[in-house]
Amino acid sequence: MREFEDPARWDKVAEHYEETAHPFTARFAEAALARVPLIPGSRVLDVATGTGALAHAAARTGAQVLAVDFSPAMVARVAASGGPGIDARVMDGQALALPDAGFDAVFSIFGVILFPDWHRGLAEMARVTKPGGHGVVAAWREQGAASFLLLRRIREKLFPDRPSMAMPDGVAILGDPDRLARAMVAAGYRGPEITPVVFDYDLDVARLDTPDTVFGLSPDWTNLDDADKAAVIAEARRMAEGRSVLPIASTALIAVAVR
Repeated sequence: MREFEDPARWDKVAEHYEETAHPFTARFAEAALARVPLIPGSRVLDVATGTGALAHAAARTGAQVLAVDFSPAMVARVAASGGPGIDARVMDGQALALPDAGFDAVFSIFGVILFPDWHRGLAEMARVTKPGGHGVVAAWREQGAASFLLLRRIREKLFPDRPSMAMPDGVAILGDPDRLARAMVAAGYRGPEITPVVFDYDLDVARLDTPDTVFGLSPDWTNLDDADKAAVIAEARRMAEGRSVLPIASTALIAVAVR
């Protein structure tokens, strides 16, 4: 089992994810939400919610949101921070325990791209979307973003002969706009519109003093020895060129389709 496919792995990093990844992914969640016409009372499903970036943003519109994830710790954090309009449940996005055509909009923000069977994940999203409702998927363009992207670039420079971790197939496939559009249609949606969205991840260089808080989510970091980790930190500082913040431009595709 790959680490991305193990709910225990996500349970372990849930607190760190909420602190570091959530604020950044929330910007893409807001961009995705802006492309879908929700009204108070709209029924929204957030598949692979993580710590609920999309769920919270949707609830602020007055929508009734069901946030699901296979990680109990992630779901617990959504439940603990959730306000009115959010129901959080543990559920496998590849086999949603939900009736057909129950939601006005179904989102997966960097979630379905990590599924072992992303085809099934997309088909399940389409199944539970009402006719005329919307399906929305966000996928990374360069097989990653933020500190993951920075670490991969540094590894490619410092250790060019070492392979990086194998990403789930869906990350590469759905990160291509044509393939993402075709996948949405194959799942049961129609008329997908694919939009690239770019935000900078602003890495506080001072956090390199505690590098596990920057890179610790990635096996490409945890598998390095102390000397290699020191080399990575030194290269990140060099890239910052004396600045207090190192911006890392990260590109996502947002696909919006109709059921």
